[in-house]
Amino acid sequence: MEQLEKQDRTIRKLKKQLKVYSKRIGEMGGTVNIPRREKDFQGMLEYKKEDELKLVKNLILELKPRGVAVNLIPGLPAYILFMCLRHADYVNDDQKVRTLLTSTINSIKKILKKRGDDFETVSFWLANTCRFLHCLKQYSGDEAFMKHNTPRQNDHCLSNFDLAEYRQVISDLAIQIYQQLIKCMENILQPMIVSGMLEHETIQGVSGVKPTGLRKRTSSIADEGTYTLDSILRQLSAFHSTMCQHGTDPELIKQVVKQQFYIIGAVTLNNLLLRKDMCSWSKGMQIRYNVSQLEEWLRDKGLMVCGAKETLEPLIQAAQLLQVKKKTDEDAEAICSMCQALTTAQIVKVLNLYTPVNEFEERVSVAFIRTIQTRLRDRCETPQLLMDTKMIYPVTFPFNPSSLALETIQIPGSLNLAFLTRV
Repeated sequence: MEQLEKQDRTIRKLKKQLKVYSKRIGEMGGTVNIPRREKDFQGMLEYKKEDELKLVKNLILELKPRGVAVNLIPGLPAYILFMCLRHADYVNDDQKVRTLLTSTINSIKKILKKRGDDFETVSFWLANTCRFLHCLKQYSGDEAFMKHNTPRQNDHCLSNFDLAEYRQVISDLAIQIYQQLIKCMENILQPMIVSGMLEHETIQGVSGVKPTGLRKRTSSIADEGTYTLDSILRQLSAFHSTMCQHGTDPELIKQVVKQQFYIIGAVTLNNLLLRKDMCSWSKGMQIRYNVSQLEEWLRDKGLMVCGAKETLEPLIQAAQLLQVKKKTDEDAEAICSMCQALTTAQIVKVLNLYTPVNEFEERVSVAFIRTIQTRLRDRCETPQLLMDTKMIYPVTFPFNPSSLALETIQIPGSLNLAFLTRV
């Protein structure tokens, strides 16, 4: 009897819950979306030929990285374009393959011509162009690339067309976009470097005494709105987080950071070599502190082995040169062995410009500078004084396969691509 009552109570409780859930479903419109099982899809997208213009317009030309794209899975436009390409290959439509690839390349070029000075746009399309290039390799059917795939991914390889020539065209496009990205960053960083690395006093009071015989510069470093080292570090972090958000390959981020550090080091050193008021013992100390903060940033981002630190070597050695003794033959020998990353012209220039901060220091004697020149005359080098701030290291795009299964990719409604059919 007790058991029956207990069952009765349980039934009433369950009926109550059922009513609540029925009411909730009614409020939602009476329908429940049951997602189609993913195994039904083959990771392809079909579209009508007349919709191709709409596809590149909505997915490339009118897509705003700062708006809609922020919420996308990284590289989604690249995956969508590749899934469209896969279907054209699957149905053996060579014309559709060719026009889609041509439209994609031309549309990316067009958007970069229009918004090429916007870092987010350029970063977004660099990441997506590289992902598209990786997809063309990953699903090419080449054994070298297939070995990284799951069996299911290997089932999705292109079956009718060899697109190796297009891979080269897209790789060339990625190089152009990379160079555009470096130019964008340079334009943003350039105004910050001299103020942040040389003029602003990061260690307060270290340059309290002005070098003797020098008037105060008209552009006071205490002016409001002046860039500091923190401005540079914040900007580097903003670049880094944007690239990570866009799904930029880690190996490519390393190359970008190396280039950023080269620009910072080269611009700082060039200004040091042209300004007498920057060549003092205290300024050497200031520069070394700033460099240590840049290195700390690299360590924090896990980028200590990307080659960026090494690009600062000429600047580090110039800062050391400002701080070491400059009198005896032993000092000259020490300087020559220490300053391997500086040219003779740069070493001599720093020594000539060196200005004592107080009466206890002396200028570098002409005899000492001659000793340095004599010791370095057999060096095989160019008589270069200033570093080439426009130099860009050659870029590479190491293959980076994706573990993402194409058949699981969902297209958000915000992309306005309802005319695409999942196959």
